[in-house]
Amino acid sequence: MIRLTNIQLPLDHNDAALENAIVSMLDINAEQLVRFDIFRRGYDARKKTRILLIYTLDVEVQDESGLLEKCADNQNIKATPDLNYHPVAKAPDALTERPIIIGFGPCGLLAGLVLAQMGYKPLILERGKEVRERTKDTFGFWRKRELNTESNVQFGEGGAGTFSDGKLYSQVKDPKQYSRKVLEEFVAAGAPDEILYVSKPHIGTFRLVSMVEQMRATIIELGGEIRFSARVDDLHIENGQVTGVTLNKSERDNGEHIASRHIALAVGHSARDTFEMLLNKGVYIEAKPFSIGFRIEHEQSVIDQARFGPNAGNPILGAADYKLVHHCKNGRSVYSFCMCPGGTVVAATSEENRVVTNGMSQYSRNERNANSAVVVGIDPSDYPGGPLAGIELQRQLESHAYIMGGSNYDAPAQTVGAFLRGEKPEQLGTVQPSFKPGIKLTDLSDALPDFCIEAIREAIPEFNKKIKGFSFDGALLTGVETRTSAPISIKRDNDTLQSINTQGLYPAGEGAGYAGGIMSAAIDGIKIAEAMALHMNEEQSK
Repeated sequence: MIRLTNIQLPLDHNDAALENAIVSMLDINAEQLVRFDIFRRGYDARKKTRILLIYTLDVEVQDESGLLEKCADNQNIKATPDLNYHPVAKAPDALTERPIIIGFGPCGLLAGLVLAQMGYKPLILERGKEVRERTKDTFGFWRKRELNTESNVQFGEGGAGTFSDGKLYSQVKDPKQYSRKVLEEFVAAGAPDEILYVSKPHIGTFRLVSMVEQMRATIIELGGEIRFSARVDDLHIENGQVTGVTLNKSERDNGEHIASRHIALAVGHSARDTFEMLLNKGVYIEAKPFSIGFRIEHEQSVIDQARFGPNAGNPILGAADYKLVHHCKNGRSVYSFCMCPGGTVVAATSEENRVVTNGMSQYSRNERNANSAVVVGIDPSDYPGGPLAGIELQRQLESHAYIMGGSNYDAPAQTVGAFLRGEKPEQLGTVQPSFKPGIKLTDLSDALPDFCIEAIREAIPEFNKKIKGFSFDGALLTGVETRTSAPISIKRDNDTLQSINTQGLYPAGEGAGYAGGIMSAAIDGIKIAEAMALHMNEEQSK
């Protein structure tokens, strides 16, 4: 097939427009066109009154080779690349050990699935519960303030991405087209077909739940095993080589020991006790930059109007999103993060007596408010003190937010107008908070370090120049956003993907510092699965 890129058509184009564009671009007769598929559809909304749809198409035509030769100088006309996933290995018939995967979020899920498809029958250990039980616990916290520290927004089947917007796009380099493999597996598990071609695919929380269940069933069918409520409390290392794990130690039980020389660490960005255990065992960890800030809420209609103008509400465009960044006078950068159109701000703590915010939306994205994190980049110079110093800063901010909110898991909040003026808000504006359990209006200037407050106060009016209404007095800030990414990096070898000082340990995904979102974490899971399989076969052949 031939791939055509950068085909631009009006938002309201008719059904024949795509075919006409193909015929025109290739300079062929309509009879030479056999069929076409939409590979990607995005939009250009820079001119609100003239929004364009941008297509990438895969086209089957008569005399394909002749046309490619004729159009060799046109960068928008090339042969369609091979998008099929090709396994790098196959498990030996007499496999002597099972690989272990710790964590069953997007990274662990795809690592487990790919290993199972190659015949390695992985054992997956997840500290939280299966996804439907986890959902009950999470909603129980939101409604009744009853936190289960092992089953919440952060921990459990599906990972933190389950309670999110379900965004499936990423800016990571992907020369091997792993993202296509991820999307196809998601569609096979029940995701809507459109995620294969829209430029910014998303699924939403409730659809993610059923998808995760289906993918779990596939792994089990292929010989894999998933254990829930199986927290790894110890990692066994002999002469720099992992040899196994110990599960769930207690005062009465030393925990079950499971042997393996190939262990993937896909624990996510909030497994703070696991990071501490790894550091104590001598695994090399270093502090890395991350970001902190607040969630900001506007009425979704305000964002739609600002982005799409008279085309707001068009079903192809859906609920509008945004991506903003501002470089401040104090040298800091403020940017929007994890923007959730038509969604809600959710309580995302995994530790008692702490408040953390995150964003979530359903596939429909039809809630009243839009929300996004507005965060400030920080680095280890802001939190000196060793590899886990960033975690300590997170905990300090989250504990303080808990107190500011009334020590009952309500979140501290402030209208944007009051925040910019440095006033304590007396009442809410037109934006009604979506955060559950609830919010407490207060002065947020004490919720973050002074340089962060200064930077955010400078950035919000600047963002208003790009999104009219962003600095609206009645918009709402809710604190605090601290789990943007892991504040640590578990360094691995670029070739083997094993820890630089612990053989057989494969740091993976967001918790190890190698991903930032569902798609990038899933891609890293595939990379890890391939590396583990190749190394296991190499060792088996010795």
